[in-house]
Amino acid sequence: MELDYSYSLNNYDTPPSRKRMIRDIIGFKTRFFFFSRVLTLILRFSRAIKKGKYSNKMWCDASFYIIKTIEGCGGKIHIKGMDNISSVSGPVVFIGNHMSSLETFVIPGLVCPKKPATFVVKQSLVDMPRFGTIMKASKAIAVGRKSPIDDFKAVMKEGVELIKSGTSIIIFPQSTRGLKFTPDEFSSIGVKLAKNAGVPVIPIALKTDFWGNGRMIKDFGPIHREKKIYFEFGAPLTVEGNGKQTQTDICNFIQEKLLLWH
Repeated sequence: MELDYSYSLNNYDTPPSRKRMIRDIIGFKTRFFFFSRVLTLILRFSRAIKKGKYSNKMWCDASFYIIKTIEGCGGKIHIKGMDNISSVSGPVVFIGNHMSSLETFVIPGLVCPKKPATFVVKQSLVDMPRFGTIMKASKAIAVGRKSPIDDFKAVMKEGVELIKSGTSIIIFPQSTRGLKFTPDEFSSIGVKLAKNAGVPVIPIALKTDFWGNGRMIKDFGPIHREKKIYFEFGAPLTVEGNGKQTQTDICNFIQEKLLLWH
């Protein structure tokens, strides 16, 4: 597959001429072809990492593969505000809502061509076979270890160290992913990390219910081809004072975009 990174421009919309992949068409619109591609990527990526071949470009390429898989399965992707990523010269803290597994696979391809970055993730993802190998190689910060206090300390300590090394942090401060965004359940841990590290925040609003959450296995839910996918990166925000205004601005940005997209 030719990797042209056309989606890494300031804005991107899936071209109307984008064709469905043949194997998705003959799969009668089931989810099996889509997830076979996702699992194939995870296996290939983890094998390459074990051979010592991990790189920022490899992560970008892997994300591009998923983006093209989504489009090849009928998904329509709309991205705005990527110029806000490059408007800041150094690392930042990206803070966004969390709707599905899709953003974990796609956001590296949007951010990492401009800034090296990693995630704050649940410990269970780091412990997973194969996928955990990818998370460890990317130096993801794992939470959900023993207590909220331990998690907070880990994010502050490891996050500041990574930011000082030039790596941006991507964090979804919701307690769990879901379709509904509730500001009262949106932790301010990302804002506090940015304040402690002395870097700006870039809010991310997203709508990714194209990839549904499963009942039995949450990561392998139904694929809703009729639902459009949206990502928008907001203007950088400087954390001042106790950070409450920044937290409010982030929540307002996400709520406004979700209302617009729905």
